[in-house]
Amino acid sequence: MALLDSRLTPSAIVRHLDQYVVGQEDAKRILAVAVYAHYKKIARSQADGLEITKSNVLLVGPTGTGKTLVCESLARLLKVPFVTADATSLAQSRYVNDEIEAILERLHDKAEGDVSRTQQGIVFIDEIDKLRSAADAARGQSGESVQHALLKIMEGAPVRLRSGQYLDTTNVLFICGGAFVGLDVIMSQSHGFGFVATSDDDNQRILTRLNARVKPTDLVEFGLIPEFTGRLAIVARFQDLTRDMLVRIMTEPRNCIYRQFQAILQAEGVELVVAPRAFEEIADLAIEYKSGARSLRGLFEELITPVLYAIPDHPEVKRVELSSLFVEPRYFRAPPAH
Repeated sequence: MALLDSRLTPSAIVRHLDQYVVGQEDAKRILAVAVYAHYKKIARSQADGLEITKSNVLLVGPTGTGKTLVCESLARLLKVPFVTADATSLAQSRYVNDEIEAILERLHDKAEGDVSRTQQGIVFIDEIDKLRSAADAARGQSGESVQHALLKIMEGAPVRLRSGQYLDTTNVLFICGGAFVGLDVIMSQSHGFGFVATSDDDNQRILTRLNARVKPTDLVEFGLIPEFTGRLAIVARFQDLTRDMLVRIMTEPRNCIYRQFQAILQAEGVELVVAPRAFEEIADLAIEYKSGARSLRGLFEELITPVLYAIPDHPEVKRVELSSLFVEPRYFRAPPAH
C-alpha cells in the first residue's frame, strides 16, 4: 500500500495548508517538502531494504502563530495518526519515560490499534524550548534529562505497548515546536558576518535565506543539548502575525470562526454580517495581548454572545449586523433595502 498519494506533491500539500493556515509561506513549504520526503523515504526503504535516515522537524515561532494547526492540517491530509504533547508536562513528571510511552499509546489509539499505521504517524511536541538546560524542577525532571529521554524514540527504538506488542518509532515523524524567546539575539550575534558574496552573480535572495537559517549551534547556545538538536535536521520559522493576517485568519480559512457563526445563525434563518472594522479591532486587541491567533476566538465570541442570546427569542429577526466591538448589534426583521 502506498504511504503517500502520488497526487500529494509538495505544492499540493501547500495548497491544502493554504485553506487552513494564513501566511507562513516559507514554513509551509519547508514542512510540505519535509513530510513528502519523509514518506517517500519510508516507501523506498520498504521497497529496496535501504536504511534511510529520518529527518525530524523543529518549528520555531511565537505563540499562536499556527504551529499546531499546520501539523493537525497535515495529518488530516495524509490520513495518518497524529497526537500532540507538551514538553512542559514531561519536565514536570517524575516518570518521564512512562509519560513518553503514554504519548505513543495515544498515537496507537488514534491508529485504532493498528501497529503498522502507528509506526507511520506524527507526534507533535510543543514548548520544546522549555527544555533548555536549567536547574532541576522541584519535583520533576530537568529539561536536559527530558531531552535525553526523547533522543531514543526520536531516532528510532522499540517501545512495548500495554497490549504487549512492540512499536518501532523509526518511521514515526517527530515535529517539535517552541517560541524560543531570545533566539533572535543569539542568531544576530552568530550570524553577524553572514555569508560572504563571492561574485556579483550571487543570488541575494538565496544569501538572505541562508543568513536567516537557525543553526544547530544557535540552538545549543539557547540551551538544547547537541545530541537533541542533531535529531531535528529541518527547521522552519513561523513569523509574528500582523494585523492583516489576524483579520484573514478570522475570515478566510474554510473553517474560520466567522463562517462557523454564520452557519450557526443561518440554521436559525438569520444572516450574520460583521464589518471589517470589527475584525480589525479584535486583531488590535490580540496584538496587544501578545497571544497571536489564540485569543481571536474568545474575542469574537464576546462580540457574538449578545446576538446568540437574543436570536432564539426573536424569530422575526432575519439579519444581524455588527459594525464594531464597541457598538450594539443591529437587528433587522427583513434584509434592508439596497
